[in-house]
Amino acid sequence: MKHETDVLVLGAGIVGVSAALHLQQRGRDVVLVDRNAAAGDETSYGNAGLIEVASVQPYLFPRDLGHLLRYALNRSADVHYHLSGLPEFGPWLVRYFMASSPESAARIAKAALPLIRQSLAEHEALIAEAGVPELLRKTGWIKLFRSEQSLGKSVAELEGVKRFGVTADVLDDAAIAAREPNLMGRFAGAIHWLEPGFIPDPGALVKAYAALFARKGGRFLRGDARTLHQQGGGWRITTDDGVVSARDVVVTLGPWSDLVYKPLGYRIPLGVKRGYHQHFTPHGNAVLQHPLLDADRGYLLAPMNRGIRLTTGAEFARRDAPPTPVQVTRARALARDLFPLGDAIEPQPWMGARPCLPDMLPVIGKAPRHEGLWFDFGHQHHGLTLGPVTGRLLADMMTGAEPFADPKPFALERFG
Repeated sequence: MKHETDVLVLGAGIVGVSAALHLQQRGRDVVLVDRNAAAGDETSYGNAGLIEVASVQPYLFPRDLGHLLRYALNRSADVHYHLSGLPEFGPWLVRYFMASSPESAARIAKAALPLIRQSLAEHEALIAEAGVPELLRKTGWIKLFRSEQSLGKSVAELEGVKRFGVTADVLDDAAIAAREPNLMGRFAGAIHWLEPGFIPDPGALVKAYAALFARKGGRFLRGDARTLHQQGGGWRITTDDGVVSARDVVVTLGPWSDLVYKPLGYRIPLGVKRGYHQHFTPHGNAVLQHPLLDADRGYLLAPMNRGIRLTTGAEFARRDAPPTPVQVTRARALARDLFPLGDAIEPQPWMGARPCLPDMLPVIGKAPRHEGLWFDFGHQHHGLTLGPVTGRLLADMMTGAEPFADPKPFALERFG
């Protein structure tokens, strides 16, 4: 059976579902295609659940010798690497390091600012339309510090971002205990970022957005993005329901986007930061009120619907290499000194992959050499945050509307 549509969106994570919804809102007939039978089962499922409206500074490659030496030893909870994968990710790390200079960081922050600051509002609109207000909590999140040095550095950074309207409370021990009574240990202090939203089930949120898309007439089909090919002035893909053709196609495949763009001849410096999580029961009557980053030890705890989610930092490895969840083991021991974690809920940690460009900005916009081919991927640590807002920007560009933010910093051409 053959189907026709206006737009094919490849990938049903938060980025793809959001793009499909925004295109649908502008009158486009959209077919969403994923290799899984349901939306939100890959990268979008496993994250800290934060809509990071306050994160106006990019995630940079550290440049201080202490961090670099600690990471080189490969024993930390926040960074782990596969030595065997170094030929693959090493050149990307060099580009990441170069893009993390102070001058580049200022340019990146300026480019991302309109998207970051609009991100929560875009989610709120979709959450209201999808009818799932219980999936958004306005708690913000807390960043804990063990050392005066790291606290002082972050407080100085807070002062620098207040000009963008960012609000936060600096907490001493008593204030920390008042907001999180079940924490153990002593701290130099903490920052409670007040504005970010918290999603206690990110996978369920993506599924709710996909259900909204279907209720409004959108079609969700299972298919393999590698079957995409250009034909007769448009694009075709093979799905379980037959061949689907469209004038436009949007690649929102996150860390798997290379499966489409490489065969088409595009050289894009897409890297992958893998990450892990595992859920735990709280011990006794202990309650965690906020997502909580133990900044100096490199892990995060989040009070998800399924349990307390322990998430790790970044693992540098080949995307498809077997899981090596040593960071979860390291972080679990550290976390039990902070909060009374009980038993693990899953037998094994979950692993996902974050799609990252060296400048920590996504690629959004039209492919330069193929008519009707569009990109929307590379959202790094901010996929959940930026999915709806980049979907809006992409839909503006595809439908000829005036973009609400400058799209030039996200163009593929920035890589030459």
